Amino acid sequence: MSLTQETKQEIMQSYQVHETDTGSTDLQIAMLTTRISQLSEHLKNNKKDHSSRRGLLKIIGRRKRLMTYLRKTDEARYQALIKRLGIRG
Repeated sequence: MSLTQETKQEIMQSYQVHETDTGSTDLQIAMLTTRISQLSEHLKNNKKDHSSRRGLLKIIGRRKRLMTYLRKTDEARYQALIKRLGIRG
């Protein structure tokens, strides 16, 4: 159910700010977005899985806080990231 190592590596390669980046805000938001889409698909098939729904809401909240931080610190990076991820139309 969680992200596989290969998926994490692909996300890291495409969203890294610099070569040795493993935890920048952009990268964390991209990882959380992937996890949110996986959990959303899971919950479409398992409507009564309330513990996963709670976990999904916690992940959404964490991503929202990170996005607020990124927006306050670097508006251009924020705009580029939401456009690239296709969130917040």
